Amino acid sequence: MARSDVLKAIASTAAICGRAFASSDPVELMADDLAVFDDNAVVLAIARCRKELRTFPTVADIISRIDDGRPGSEEAWAMVPKDESSSIVWTQEMRGAFGVARPLIGQDDVAARMAFLETYRKLCAEARSAGSPARWETSLGHDPAGRVHALTVAVEKGRITQEHAASLLPDASVAPAGPLLTGPEITPSVDGLARLAEIRARLTQPMPDGDV
Repeated sequence: MARSDVLKAIASTAAICGRAFASSDPVELMADDLAVFDDNAVVLAIARCRKELRTFPTVADIISRIDDGRPGSEEAWAMVPKDESSSIVWTQEMRGAFGVARPLIGQDDVAARMAFLETYRKLCAEARSAGSPARWETSLGHDPAGRVHALTVAVEKGRITQEHAASLLPDASVAPAGPLLTGPEITPSVDGLARLAEIRARLTQPMPDGDV
């Protein structure tokens, strides 16, 4: 898909919304503002605007609907750790929003959720406007099985590499390294360590062609 498709999508949407332009300049200008994003993603976002909005979309409306790999706000909230034992592979925007909501978790969960959603949407909008891609980071909690699950899911979704995930899993003969989230250490059981070793070995094996 090329820039011409973006121009056509903007112009067609303007016509559908009854928005008449005296020249092609506004359409060209909008396309320029969206040029940092993948053309196909922009066209799909414009299509979402036509379905979800009653008026001609602004550039901000389009940007907010571009699928750039960042989870939606509700999905992001469901992913964030609610205790010290949980592990997560998250984006910088999720981490930033969690920092705002964290003092409220356990005290006022409704306020915590609202604070997270508002901050996360703001941070995502800023990152998208700047053309910054999603960057995934790991935060390891105390639960060994939880670490394995979080890292495995992240590898399956293509958010981190197998090599990086394997480097974060402890050797079966030693206790896990200190977690990034603070709190008391929990020593894993023998069964837990064996499970870690098994999945660590699986993660380090080359993936078949066509897998993520």
